[in-house]
Amino acid sequence: MTQHTDVYDNPLISRYASPEMAERWGPLRKFRTWRRLWLALAEAESELGLLADDGVSARITPTQLNELRTHLDDIDLKRAAAHEKRLRHDVMAHIHALGDIAPGCKEIVHLGATSCYVTDNADLILMRESLKQLCESLACVIDALATFATAWKDEPTLGFTHFQPAQLTTVGKRATLWLFDFVLDLQELELRRDELPFRGAKGTTGTQASFLALFRGDHNKVKQLDLLVAKKMGFDRVFPVTGQTYSRKVDTQILDTVNGLAQSAHKWGTDLRLLAHRQEIDEPFEAEQIGSSAMAYKRNPMRAERMCSLSRFISGLPAMAANTASTQWFERTLDDSACRRLYIPQGFLAADAVLRIALNLLTQKNESGCGLVVNRPVIAKNVREHLPYMVTENLMMAAVRAGQDRQVVHEIVRQHSHAVTARVKSGEGSSTELFDRLKQEEVFAKVDFGEVLDARLFVGRSSEQVEEFVGEQVAPIRARYASVLGGTTELHV
Repeated sequence: MTQHTDVYDNPLISRYASPEMAERWGPLRKFRTWRRLWLALAEAESELGLLADDGVSARITPTQLNELRTHLDDIDLKRAAAHEKRLRHDVMAHIHALGDIAPGCKEIVHLGATSCYVTDNADLILMRESLKQLCESLACVIDALATFATAWKDEPTLGFTHFQPAQLTTVGKRATLWLFDFVLDLQELELRRDELPFRGAKGTTGTQASFLALFRGDHNKVKQLDLLVAKKMGFDRVFPVTGQTYSRKVDTQILDTVNGLAQSAHKWGTDLRLLAHRQEIDEPFEAEQIGSSAMAYKRNPMRAERMCSLSRFISGLPAMAANTASTQWFERTLDDSACRRLYIPQGFLAADAVLRIALNLLTQKNESGCGLVVNRPVIAKNVREHLPYMVTENLMMAAVRAGQDRQVVHEIVRQHSHAVTARVKSGEGSSTELFDRLKQEEVFAKVDFGEVLDARLFVGRSSEQVEEFVGEQVAPIRARYASVLGGTTELHV
């Protein structure tokens, strides 16, 4: 954990996100990307035959390109800051800072471009890289959660509707509900990653007028320039039209997708917190971990709580992006800039942190092995307490098969069930009394009660559904991401 005592330290960096995601959205990566964009533009202009004013000699020389290539990474942040203080313009500050150390490049850097050539294109590059990392991290979570689901596919547990005991399911089948949400999220993340276009070389207001002038009215070369720059930066398609910026709706679409991931993580985390309250499933708890500074006995679901908290933070970001998209005047206004510097990086940093917590929940080594701890005795006890109610439907069907009237049987079960529940709530009875009461009823005289006491008879196709889901939905994901699966994640704190 990084400690800064004199200024505010963003906890997404110091406490939660991975070093890879934090570095990607840091200043050095951004400004190095800007220089690579300037190089790509200069190379493309040169390759397309950009000529000097005499119409004969090359406007961009190999010497200039080589000089630019040698200074892609030596960013002097203090020098650039000094220029920005004077110029009040971040892009021009870095153009000047580059010109200070590579004077031969001054004439070719940013030629025909507007500031959004570097700022927007760099954002798109970093967002696509971030989407790729999120896809890989989410695939690891899906893989680990699928392993958990398979391991516990046969373990009967109480199902809940309205957070009231309902028909039985299994621990593994419930995990497939969490899994399916994450699978849907991965599909959306992959779609955004694979279909994200490049802004390209569109000029000041998106008309490419400056490039048309540079290429002396050659529309074909201007179109080629747009695609060639994109190709050099790893993109195979560009936005068909832009103003000065690419449409800010794209930011909204991406953050909506990231928010979808946050929704799934929050739902899973909430379920884990409820299960921890019931003492049925515990999250990893390390040997010297402290649950409370006052209550030494506490074993709080800290990881799930943190995952929910960061997910809630993510869920608030799309509204800002939507407001930005809806208030962009004509070809652009600059009121998008400051807020985008906040919600785009922080959205990815927080999503990265959520996935780190999710994987840690499933893989963290602890005193009971690895990952989530399933407390089978507690789960079995809870099932036993409610099983008498669960089996009444089967008892009713057995009585009907033996010739009894279904409505009569239903009323008898209803009366005894409510009577037993009242005794349980008063502290005077147990749910097992229901069997004793029903056995004494004439309508159940021909029913074998011993046949209905096995909880495994009441989980339906839970085990088979887990196997089918993992085989049909998770296996292709495991195949696509085989090279990145199998890792674990240590949390900073």
